[in-house]
Amino acid sequence: MQRVIDVSLVLLLVYLMLALSSDRRTLLMIRGIIFLLLASIISNRIGLSLLNFVLDKLLVGAAVAMAVILQPELRRFLERLGRGDLLSLLHPMQSRPAEVESDSAIDEIVDAVKELSQNRTGALMIVETGEPIDEHNFSVLGVRLNAVLSKELLQTIFQTTTLLHDGAVLMREDRVIAAGVILPISDRAASREIGTRHRAAMGITERVSSCFCIVVSEETGSIAIAENGGLDRPVTSARLREVLETKLAAYRPVNLGRTVSRFGWLWEKISLKTLVTRKSTPRK
Repeated sequence: MQRVIDVSLVLLLVYLMLALSSDRRTLLMIRGIIFLLLASIISNRIGLSLLNFVLDKLLVGAAVAMAVILQPELRRFLERLGRGDLLSLLHPMQSRPAEVESDSAIDEIVDAVKELSQNRTGALMIVETGEPIDEHNFSVLGVRLNAVLSKELLQTIFQTTTLLHDGAVLMREDRVIAAGVILPISDRAASREIGTRHRAAMGITERVSSCFCIVVSEETGSIAIAENGGLDRPVTSARLREVLETKLAAYRPVNLGRTVSRFGWLWEKISLKTLVTRKSTPRK
């Protein structure tokens, strides 16, 4: 019984880490540590003492590195724990942002991108599709706006006469969170036709899977969509609308760390509130 409780608590901690993580590199690191742990257990069972010794030391180093690298996730976890918000830790659906008013936001984005494309005005937009992007994934956060999303605002920001036109715009739900955001450039080999904006879009989507980027080329006016480090171009405005509707209408997380929220129906049945308020039925 004690062993069952021990394993259950470890699985609960892993679940919470996955639920709070939106970075693909974080998920790969967790997967790597789990692989090392399994390899260590197997080597111990079959008597490979030297290999088991090496793996144990690697696990200690990996645990220390994980505590340093996963500071944002640990900080969010401790903040919720300190607030006593235990239900949101066990119930990912409650901690998700509300579904966006997608129709108006999609119209504003598509109209802005169409006009920017027709005028051959370069643009780079980051659209969040899940957990908010941690600021550490940006080279420079830029200028905070937290303004209502509109095509006029987007067109104004990317005019070459403004100070913010060279950076990216960060959009969350129906808000423009920041402008002039400087993104990390992708190291992936790409065509010479791809400019800095396209490489920056690939760079941020390589790091964070809970977003995609819209890029407008200032040379050709073509529209591109970057997701998971890949680039889809050229894209029509109709295709852009289709992508936005798919990703924003339901506002569903798309990475491994957030897929646990698909089991929200299960948590509804076993939530603390349900257990407390449910009355026992008397036996006949």
